Amino acid sequence: MPVPVLISRGWPLLALAGLASLAPSAHAQRVSARDQAKVDALQQRMATAEKRYSDALLLVANADPKGSNEADAALEDMEDVISECVKQKGCQMSNMLATYKRLLKHDADAAASDDAADESGDHLEADPDHVGPLTANVPEAARAAALLNDKRHAFDTMVEYNPAVQAGIRRWLTDMRPALLTSYENYQNLRAVMWPEWEKRGLPEALLFGIMAKESNGRVHASSRAGAAGLMQFMPATGRRFGLGPDGTGFDTRFDARSAAEASASYLNERLRELNNNVELSVAAYNGGEGRAARVFKQSGGQSFWTDSVYNQFPGETKDYVPMVIAAAWIFLHPQQYGVEFPKISAQPATLRLARSTTIYELTICLGSHGTRDGYMRALRNLNPRYEADGWIPAGTLINATTRIAGLYQRNCVSGPRADLARTLITADLNAAIVRPTAASYTGSVAVGGVVPLADPNASATVPTAPVAPVAAPRPPAPKAKPAKTYKVGKGDTLGRIAAKFQCDVPTLARANGLKAPSYSLRPGQALKLQGCDK
Repeated sequence: MPVPVLISRGWPLLALAGLASLAPSAHAQRVSARDQAKVDALQQRMATAEKRYSDALLLVANADPKGSNEADAALEDMEDVISECVKQKGCQMSNMLATYKRLLKHDADAAASDDAADESGDHLEADPDHVGPLTANVPEAARAAALLNDKRHAFDTMVEYNPAVQAGIRRWLTDMRPALLTSYENYQNLRAVMWPEWEKRGLPEALLFGIMAKESNGRVHASSRAGAAGLMQFMPATGRRFGLGPDGTGFDTRFDARSAAEASASYLNERLRELNNNVELSVAAYNGGEGRAARVFKQSGGQSFWTDSVYNQFPGETKDYVPMVIAAAWIFLHPQQYGVEFPKISAQPATLRLARSTTIYELTICLGSHGTRDGYMRALRNLNPRYEADGWIPAGTLINATTRIAGLYQRNCVSGPRADLARTLITADLNAAIVRPTAASYTGSVAVGGVVPLADPNASATVPTAPVAPVAAPRPPAPKAKPAKTYKVGKGDTLGRIAAKFQCDVPTLARANGLKAPSYSLRPGQALKLQGCDK
């Protein structure tokens, strides 16, 4: 049985005891009926969260992948309750901590039971490459312990919560709410590869989310007219300084989520060291240029970003960017306060070996939208940035996915009616819908050599009509041109798109032109030999 989630998150009793010291001695004060009602509601919420956690442990014990996510959500509910208890008159922290103590004892007993089983030798041979839940989460557990009692929201004390940030929150919660929710969903699918790079460099996760949401909405392939690219929108020169750029296979690592997270964390730490840990100025440097930020910081003697003499030296885009990043981070930490229900995402990482050649478009169709709002195309593209959406991926290729995507793939995409339908739709050719009629003769209303009645209805004679020239038969259709031998690559063309147009076998076409999987990199103007094509 795996180590339960509470231990993996690392919630030591010492930290909990520290929490208790923050609570006011509520019973030394008179508690109004209104305050007592609020306390009772908090206690009920804590009891509900405890039951939710216990139910989640049963799922974990039964190897249900939903168990871990449910347990984490229950613990987050408890954190919110404790945070409110600290502020609520009459709320006894000791009562809240009793819940944690029960859970810790339960987890400690389970861990001891696992240790005893290991010592008895009644287990499978150890896998040296396997990392269990406890080991895998030690850094995050240590950080969680250090930031307990809403101290995981330590970001709150690092920035100013002022009317500019509030205006940013208003925008995220109104016309930009869909973008916020999309950013969150995309981030959850990428969190396993992005957050560790920031966590081990001691940076707040909320800031990572805020920058990503503002820069790209969590779209790996985002790019700007100025040349910035990827989730974190690195310019080419800055990217090269931090190890990002073309990797020799035609792929730009600015589009790789892990690489972009590592580079952005290094960049932010460099700015924070240079700017005396001022988050706003560091974020301003991220958008408006590090040279400008360093100069303004030096000239101002280290004053706040919000000081007019500092604020007004940044361009309008940066003045908008800084509060919007902080606002997104703030909502990320306090969703319930603002009535935001972030989508529950099942995003446990997994890999998937393709049973047959396919495209991300085809996978998106056969997977369906179970458990999502918009389907899985964005998740697949973000997790596999080297592949074009319409580019054919060979059978046997190992791609990145989630456990849910892997399960849906086996169910719907390997064979069966959904798989067949997806293949039909993905290979449908618009040109096949255009009807080209065969040659047909045209007959006029008057027969050749016939007669027409006289204009005078009383006349008895008839006047022969002049012979009408016969209608020329349409020319037979020209024979089809021989299949093209070469094709000139246009802007936006991909190998998959060209293969579909000329009904080519992708591997044959790639080999004939010396193109290497998986990127099959093309350049505009390149002449492709159309080998393996039927059209």
